[in-house]
Amino acid sequence: QVQLVESGGGLVQAGGSLRLSCAASGRTFSMYAMGWFRQAPGKEREFVAAISWNGGRTYYADSVKGRFTISRDNAKNTVYLQMNSLKPEDTAVYYCAAGPYIATVEEDFGSWGQGTQVTVSS
Repeated sequence: QVQLVESGGGLVQAGGSLRLSCAASGRTFSMYAMGWFRQAPGKEREFVAAISWNGGRTYYADSVKGRFTISRDNAKNTVYLQMNSLKPEDTAVYYCAAGPYIATVEEDFGSWGQGTQVTVSS
């Protein structure tokens, strides 16, 4: 399995931007599809975005399409989530995850980071 550590969360005003990073350990990062999920207080964890092992395919939740962009740099063992036009409803703990193939359900991802808090004020 791969070890994952998220960073880049914080407090931002509505309409602002943040870029989350997820650094992976191990030499096999490029073999994994990567995903971002989020969990707001009192809600279940939900899918945000995913990217295939080589970046050739990406999936997005409808709620973030056009505002968020997932990307990866396999040379740096890092996946990113660029978040623009943030809304208060984007407030959540954001988790990155690794899995054998690109997917949108958390059961398909076997490795998870500890999460990073994103808070969007109105």
